[in-house]
Amino acid sequence: MTLKFIHYPKCTTCKKAQKWLDENGINYEAIHIVEQTPTKEELKSYWEKSGLPLKKFFNTSGQKYRSLGLKDKLNAMSEEEQLELLASDGMLIKRPIVTDGEKVTLGFKEEEFEKTWK
Repeated sequence: MTLKFIHYPKCTTCKKAQKWLDENGINYEAIHIVEQTPTKEELKSYWEKSGLPLKKFFNTSGQKYRSLGLKDKLNAMSEEEQLELLASDGMLIKRPIVTDGEKVTLGFKEEEFEKTWK
């Protein structure tokens, strides 16, 4: 099984997740989240499979999120609008996203990776 590891190389959380995958001998295809930003359709699929609220897919600690004032705008936006916004800029997306096509994890929590990807 080869996972998709959608990440931003300079992100420390992504580096920790990548190290965990490497140390556990898990095959993955690394995808740069800015150079190959997931499409709206891909994001919708990841969101639905993750079971998480859509707002969890936003990188709320990122500069772009703050500069656009999204904290105050997201609640008024439809899911379609939120997905379009996420697909417009990889820096808005929480990372890493890891998927095998069925399961999806967002961010990096070691215990979640142990349970999901080992």
